[in-house]
Amino acid sequence: MKGVVFDGERVLVVDDLEVRAPGPGEVLVEIAAAGLCHSDLSVVDGTIPFPVPVVLGHEGAGAVAAVGPGVVHVAPGDHVSLSTLANCGACADCDRGRPTMCRRAIGRPGRPFSRAGTPVFQFAANSAFAERTVVKAVQAVKIPADVPLTSAALIGCGVLTGVGAVLNRARVGRGDTVVVIGTGGVGLNVLQGARIAGASAIVAVDTNPAKEAVARQFGATDFLASADGVREVLPAGADHVFECVGSAALIRAAIELLDRRGQAVLLGMTAPSAEAAFLPASLFLDKSVLGCRYGSSRPQHDIALYADLYRRGLLLLDELVTATYLVEDFAKAADDARHGRVARGVLTF
Repeated sequence: MKGVVFDGERVLVVDDLEVRAPGPGEVLVEIAAAGLCHSDLSVVDGTIPFPVPVVLGHEGAGAVAAVGPGVVHVAPGDHVSLSTLANCGACADCDRGRPTMCRRAIGRPGRPFSRAGTPVFQFAANSAFAERTVVKAVQAVKIPADVPLTSAALIGCGVLTGVGAVLNRARVGRGDTVVVIGTGGVGLNVLQGARIAGASAIVAVDTNPAKEAVARQFGATDFLASADGVREVLPAGADHVFECVGSAALIRAAIELLDRRGQAVLLGMTAPSAEAAFLPASLFLDKSVLGCRYGSSRPQHDIALYADLYRRGLLLLDELVTATYLVEDFAKAADDARHGRVARGVLTF
């Protein structure tokens, strides 16, 4: 079968990939569509260290092809959106409703794939850039059949991360003020999360002026080319600032843009060794700096919720899909993503 493999030096579109059958508590999914996220590119450029060879992709949707023993919530033929969160469901964090903190879901990559008998790693417990993949049952969330799979694919990463950061981590309230630095795939979902939450002012910041129209479509009330202009819109500062780029300088800017009791939420992926500097005194007025993993999401609950919001016209998904590519055109999709030509590019099989 076809798949996108990174061997440590090059990204290859191969046709000799194999995947094992699902075991107990696992689901085999035939992938229809998969979004290309910057996290996939971060594996290639070394920002996210990961063992190789590895099948890339972690934002996918498709149809259940087979289920292993003990799986009852999905059946062959069901449409599913996939999460990357292979949480165990039994530890203290899972029991408290914090599956993103499950220690068994972090740093334990499996190798369900192979090429010519050589095992190949699975990225983010998902590897959606393959015609078929095996995931834990908890990662496969049933969605209505009328949700297009090219749109449903994006729920599993960009939407969970961005909208989840607003609703679950920051808990933006009606009437709050929000600044979003960076309007890529995650940033756009932060914008629409703030809109859904009822924020009164939503300021998008991006150096690319071509992104203004789509930022406003997703919920921005203002669009700025630099964070330097935020104080002209919000003289007292913002209740919530979301940094979606992964820049040490912008992390400092996010903190400095906070109003009293404000909180900066860090979503952009920095290099593992990157350091950020800020003035501790700037936090004394009850300000906070928050990390956020995967939108502090509960995927089985949140993916179903977001699919419902989409069907009710409250959550934009189709509008996120700027372009679709056959998997063979991965290089073109990656180049478009690197140069900000797309909100989200989606690979299809």
